[in-house]
Formats: sequence, structure tokens, C-alpha cells
Amino acid sequence: MDFVRSVEPGSLELVSGRGHYERVVTALLGAQRSVWIATANLKELMVEDRELALGRRRGFRSVLEVFERLSRRGVELRILHAGFPSRAFREHFDRQRALIEGGLELRMCPRVHLKTVIVDGELLYLGSANWTGAGLGAKGGDRRNFELGIVTRDEVMLDEVQALYEHLWRGRPCARCDLRDRCEAPLA
Repeated sequence: MDFVRSVEPGSLELVSGRGHYERVVTALLGAQRSVWIATANLKELMVEDRELALGRRRGFRSVLEVFERLSRRGVELRILHAGFPSRAFREHFDRQRALIEGGLELRMCPRVHLKTVIVDGELLYLGSANWTGAGLGAKGGDRRNFELGIVTRDEVMLDEVQALYEHLWRGRPCARCDLRDRCEAPLA
């Protein structure tokens, strides 16, 4: 799946810092049909929740609680990741019954290094940010990583990235992968 594609001028938004949270995470929270995520590093992500704030400036909850709600509404949730999720991610995941029962599909491939979030097949994020609070702008300004990405609704880019994601998700490269002998769970 090697390619180079042109994009129409003006169809991209550049995001950095807190812009990742405002544009990408906020879109994910409103998903109606699907959320596909690819990341090298999978950690727990805390998201702002106005219901929890109750007089405080801000309240937070695990994004996995949000995924649980989305899953119960029938939203397809997928995460393709390179390494074992953090302990905090696993602990929060284990408390979400709907996710445990298949509401969130997780697949691991040690060669995954791309970072993308696709919401409802209509919004695409491509960038440097892993699925972490520091990467996606959820941490304070002095604790965030320096990340850069693009957000687009460009159909050609969406089609290409979704095709690549599906190719990896289905384990198409696994049969010929040189790392297969060392892979914990080949996808094929």
C-alpha cells in the first residue's frame, strides 16, 4: 500500500498543542457511527466532562467511559496499536463491561507507527500524536508534547487512509512480515 496523493488546497486544517484536543478528541466524543484509531503508544486518556465539574472549573473522566457510552449506542470502536496498553488503560478498560464484551476492538501490531483518528468515516486526523493525554493536548500547556497534525474531510484522503487501516486491521501484511516470529499475536 505505497502511495502519494495530491490534496486540494484549502481542504486541510493544521493542528498543534491544545488544537489536537479541540478538533480531534471533541469530534471523537460526538461520534455517531465509528471511531478508528491507530497509534504506536496506547495510554489512558482523560477527557473533560462538564457533568463532573459541578462547581469546579473542570471535571475529567476516562475516555474509556465515553467509549462505553458510544459502544452502547452502536458506534463501532477500533484501536490498532503497536505495544501493550498502559496499566491505567487496562485498569479502566477492565471496568467497562460493554467494552470487554466486544464494544471496543483492539488489535496489536508492533510495526504500527502511524497516528490517525477517523471519526464516522468523515473526519480524518493524521499527525505525530500518539493516543496519550500529552500527545492529544489533554495535559496542561507545560506538560504537553510538541505535536503537529492535519485534520481534513477530504474524501480521497479518507478513502486512502481507511483502506490502509483496513489492510492492516485485517492482518494482510502479517503472512510475509519479517517480525512474525517475534510478534505476540499475528493478525493473520
